[in-house]
Amino acid sequence: MPVLHYDITHTTVYRYKEPVGFGLHRVMFRPRESHDLRVLATDLQVSPQASIRLIQDPYSNSVALVQPLGSATELRFVCTFRIEQVPAPVETLLEIDPTAEYLPFAYSVQERLDLEHYLRPHHDDPEGVLIRWAHQFLQGDQESKRTREVLARMNAHIGSTLKYEVRNEEGTQTPLETLERGSGSCRDYALLMMEAARRLGIATRFVSGYLYDAALDPANTAEGNETPVSGAGSTHAWMQAYLPGAGWVAFDPTNNIMGSHQLIRVAVARDPAFASPLSGSWFGSADAYLGMEATVDVRRVDLLAPPPPGTA
Repeated sequence: MPVLHYDITHTTVYRYKEPVGFGLHRVMFRPRESHDLRVLATDLQVSPQASIRLIQDPYSNSVALVQPLGSATELRFVCTFRIEQVPAPVETLLEIDPTAEYLPFAYSVQERLDLEHYLRPHHDDPEGVLIRWAHQFLQGDQESKRTREVLARMNAHIGSTLKYEVRNEEGTQTPLETLERGSGSCRDYALLMMEAARRLGIATRFVSGYLYDAALDPANTAEGNETPVSGAGSTHAWMQAYLPGAGWVAFDPTNNIMGSHQLIRVAVARDPAFASPLSGSWFGSADAYLGMEATVDVRRVDLLAPPPPGTA
């Protein structure tokens, strides 16, 4: 299996026309470690000076609680990481237990206890619009109902039939809004697929993180061999489905990606509202806020290159 190394810089800047005060901010930027991803070095710089405390939330995501000290016209967060990633081949990820090879299938009693919040739909579908939309991927003979094929078709269909758009405002469209508008951002696509798969009896969860785009990497020496992707240069969102025998498998409907290749997860949650990369408050006049800018730079690096300064 290939071992990949990335340097990641995530910068977020809030600007105000006059000095304002700041409340506590929750920062979820640090990549989520597991057997396929390891954080080699990390550093968080905040301006103005701030007190920083690290905790784990109920989903075991790493959260930095940041309290800026003093007033300012600009609040800046700069997070840098070096990570090591060993993505498993897609065919290995989809080695599903025979009991779950076809839809519908049933999780074991123990799995259902742990997956309850990921199985239950979180958004209403009073007229069955989303159910009917999800059931289109079950049409055909028995072979067309293979769990992996249904998810693969849904993953490809979303990106090919809906219009991708960048939305900087907070919040996520409901699945019904995304279907009605025929467009959405990466988080809207992820939520649509999550809720549709849940209605087919599949446990799913939301993932926020980073997307590697070789076309944006100055160190990339390939010439025109990169597959174009959408959502790089900022935080990205996708979903994971829990498949018996394979575990949590990533599906990125924005780019029709399966597996962790190019996807660097930061946080997981049962709903997008609980995986916001950055949230907090400020105090001042109502019209003081000028806006926010967020950028993410992800670059492949050589193993021999020294890691960025910071504390691992």
